[in-house]
Amino acid sequence: MAYKNLLITGSNGCVGQYLIDWFLKNTQFRLYLMVRDRSKLPLSVQKDKRVKLIICDIRESNKYKKEISQVNYLIHTATAWGDPQRAYEVNIKAFEELLEMLDIKKLEKIIYFSTASILNTNTKLMRESLIYGTEYIKTKYKCFERLRESSFADKTFAVFPTLVFGGTLGKYSKYPVSYLTSGLKEIGKWLWLARFLKLDSKFHFIHAKDIAQICGFLIKNHKEAKYKGFKKFVLGQKFISIDDAINILLKRNKMKRYFAIPLTRKILKLLLRILPIETTPWDSFSIKKYDFNHVPITNPETFTLKSYAKSLNDILRLSKLPRININ
Repeated sequence: MAYKNLLITGSNGCVGQYLIDWFLKNTQFRLYLMVRDRSKLPLSVQKDKRVKLIICDIRESNKYKKEISQVNYLIHTATAWGDPQRAYEVNIKAFEELLEMLDIKKLEKIIYFSTASILNTNTKLMRESLIYGTEYIKTKYKCFERLRESSFADKTFAVFPTLVFGGTLGKYSKYPVSYLTSGLKEIGKWLWLARFLKLDSKFHFIHAKDIAQICGFLIKNHKEAKYKGFKKFVLGQKFISIDDAINILLKRNKMKRYFAIPLTRKILKLLLRILPIETTPWDSFSIKKYDFNHVPITNPETFTLKSYAKSLNDILRLSKLPRININ
């Protein structure tokens, strides 16, 4: 396993930096790190002799065509959202151009990051994602379809993270703070109201450090028969409901819950019709869909590993979320 070359795109991101940390600690790989801004990488990473920086937007990868042709493993986390044209250029066009720069004879495995939003409960492609999805979701759907039919399919593991937490709140975080972890700071603004509502909608979550150890396992064990060929893994811990999450937060903050009004699927649909709330097509579909659980789900225990953050309490503790005082 020594002296293999691993390219990680999106290296500056939350998941990207947990991946870097895992592979530097657990392998002898040379890491090719694609970043747009090197200053966002820790100096210790930049100075590591096994690290080579590929400083460019993924749409300009051809500047490093020679280096990319030496890659044995690719973990592709880079993505774009917001602007439809940029989403297409980054999520589909640039990725496919990057694949063409790889030497398929040297390439052993690709781990391609998609989104669980394009899959239904049974982890099959969900057509509604293509109809109602944002530009990010639509491009991920199309790219997955194309990758599955490409000459790289047999060397690909597609991973579909659910809700991703990572980093810590406060003045200092060793890793970039994920969007969801950052959002935990807003809990105090709505928990006082949420305790009077009951919503049984289901969801999964996973910590970025657990994503990193799953990717490490898949790379290091890719030659085993059961891990060969095109496969997909939805990454998450066992589902919980929104009501479960509210109860955990209330208990953590020593807040009482005197009663709760059930918000069923039918009530949510009715509220969507009568209230002056602006929603996107994806918002409306998500409310109607209600549940976001998947079967099967993959976490470190799937591979006889141990999760870093198995419960929501673990997530809250590791994020260093301060307790709030609301009576």
